[in-house]
Amino acid sequence: MTSKRARVIAFHLPQFHPIPENDAWWGKGFTEWTNVAKAKPLFPGHKQPLLPGDLGFYDLRLAEAHHSQAELARDYGVEGFCYWHYWFAGKRLLERPVETMMTEGVDVKFALSWANQTWSGIWHGAPNRILMEQTYPGVEDYRAHFHSLLPFFQDKRYIRVEGKPLFCVYRPKDIPDTEVFIETWRKLAQENGLDGMFFVALRFQRESKTAELDHYDGVTTLRPTFRDHLLPSVLRRFLNNRQFRLLPHIHSYDKAVEAAFGEDYEDTFPCVSAGWDNTPRSGRGGHVYLGTTPKKFGRHLRDAVETLKDEPDERRIVFVRSWNEWAEGNIVEPCKQNGQGYLEQIKQVVSGSG
Repeated sequence: MTSKRARVIAFHLPQFHPIPENDAWWGKGFTEWTNVAKAKPLFPGHKQPLLPGDLGFYDLRLAEAHHSQAELARDYGVEGFCYWHYWFAGKRLLERPVETMMTEGVDVKFALSWANQTWSGIWHGAPNRILMEQTYPGVEDYRAHFHSLLPFFQDKRYIRVEGKPLFCVYRPKDIPDTEVFIETWRKLAQENGLDGMFFVALRFQRESKTAELDHYDGVTTLRPTFRDHLLPSVLRRFLNNRQFRLLPHIHSYDKAVEAAFGEDYEDTFPCVSAGWDNTPRSGRGGHVYLGTTPKKFGRHLRDAVETLKDEPDERRIVFVRSWNEWAEGNIVEPCKQNGQGYLEQIKQVVSGSG
């Protein structure tokens, strides 16, 4: 019996190292840090740039960066990372960080989440520019995809639920033959000595549960959501006067947290977010949550854990979005502004001391 109140699993972005494709699309040496470092405040009280703290501007090609992240996760109650994984009909992108973590023997539990969406220039003001198209050729591609990941699923560090490797899908409704995909993988898992697969569907803004999601073992709504969380009208009028009329979309973190797990909440697993500010990527077309603090995040996390109070220990999973999405202002890693404040909150909640 675990003494922890929840299994905290944090989504992990691997785009902190250069790759040839990003060099070609955005310029030599481009990484997520490129957007982070150039960010500027766009209105009074806008906390940009958001800069890293203890770990600095790390490079995920280096084993040292992974060891440092793993140590923080262990020290502060994060069970493991769910790395975003990119597969485009046989082509992988940004695969080096998770492979480095594997081969260098980093002491961290991990899982994978298939970010199955087309890459476009949307975050750089070019939404119609297709960089890498996501397609679904069929069962042979599903088989190749599974076998490419089998060494990860077989690793003793891989996160399991009820003995099955955990695998998340970012846009489950985009897969045209969901049942074929899932059943193919489950069969291959058993053929290769695994107990099966534990699939979790990710969804946005409380998208309705449809037939495509019935095949999954669990569902979580990715946070934050932007619906109905605009600032009060008086403050909006002030911020949108002539001087500040070209603002990003501004939302209330307090309202988002308050509404997260209401009476209509029905997800299998809750998801929490420390905040959101993607203006480093999208400029004035971005979304910003105001009012974020580590203590408010801690209350948000406690509310999430409360939804799982009647679940067995193994299914008491809370997803954190995210560990390190710096250009979206969505991080629990140490930062200049808050130090280790977000990690301290996770430690308190998971241990039951706060």
